Amino acid sequence: MKLTSEPLPRCQESSFEVVLQTVSKIKSAESEEIKWVPCPQSYRHDYLVTRAEELVDKKIKAGEPLAYFLKGQLFFEEGRYEEALPQFEQNKDTDFQSMYQLGVMYYDGLGTAPDPKGVEYMEKIINSDSPKARHLKFAAAYNLGRAYWEGCGVEILEKEAERLWFFAADHGNPKASVKAQSALGMLYSATHPKDLKKAFFWHSEACGNGSLESQGILGLMYFYGHGVRKNLKAALECLNQASDRGNVYVKGHLVQYYYRRKFFTKAAEFAKSITENDNVGQIAKDTDCVPFYIAKGLAMASFYLARCLQLGLGTKPDAAAAKKYYSKACNLDPDIAADLELTANHGRI
Repeated sequence: MKLTSEPLPRCQESSFEVVLQTVSKIKSAESEEIKWVPCPQSYRHDYLVTRAEELVDKKIKAGEPLAYFLKGQLFFEEGRYEEALPQFEQNKDTDFQSMYQLGVMYYDGLGTAPDPKGVEYMEKIINSDSPKARHLKFAAAYNLGRAYWEGCGVEILEKEAERLWFFAADHGNPKASVKAQSALGMLYSATHPKDLKKAFFWHSEACGNGSLESQGILGLMYFYGHGVRKNLKAALECLNQASDRGNVYVKGHLVQYYYRRKFFTKAAEFAKSITENDNVGQIAKDTDCVPFYIAKGLAMASFYLARCLQLGLGTKPDAAAAKKYYSKACNLDPDIAADLELTANHGRI
């Protein structure tokens, strides 16, 4: 299971939003004219990005220290990673934010091939005594823990990942790395033996600090009584809130819940709405959830929709569509599809 990186923690004076806010305040004839174009929202975004690029180019010419970072961040936010890379490289030795973004890009292979330099940059940030690196330390520790958990650029060392995530989680501090808090919950659910009480604690901390991933997992822990007393009311509250916020893993489990409660029409309709978008990468980007779990949620929804279509439960029977969704479930997560098929063959769903 590959975890996602921690977004760049921002300090006020170097925030990328400052650039766009400055540009958005520009009152010109050109900005007024975009009201009349066919797609003003899209045009306005492109217009603002262009003006932002012009603004940071002026800052670069003026010799402003953070200008290359701002331009790199502009490209990074737009997914133009190959253009972002050389901008961050320009001042990585004097700007820790540029170094951090390079670390993420080299680790995740954004605009470049994956490179152990990503781990090296995170280590430099953690070990730096500079006040300018202070706001990045929790996020860098989370990312370095991720490297030890996944064995990327370093040996897999679960204990070292745990140590780094403890530091990054900072006792549940909402200003620390919320991803580290959630990662600790996942770690304690995966260790042998599992420590589900610790897992529940850390998912509770992360959920309280806004983690969509942990909110969904917390709901399932309440639902199945893992690490906490079973509580259906608390479970459904967590699951419905996480679903409304876009947690696809939770959506798949809710489809299963509706199906098994024989709410077939609701199960089929909800599953169909979920499976309309099966772009795991884009969903991960939009929700900041782990692709591994997104694929599982989509596979569950696809399987149960196929089952409804095959048997005519809550919808008209359609053998061809059922075959299509069974195949989709297998492609998204073969293990989930196989387990559900085995359960169905034994008459338990």
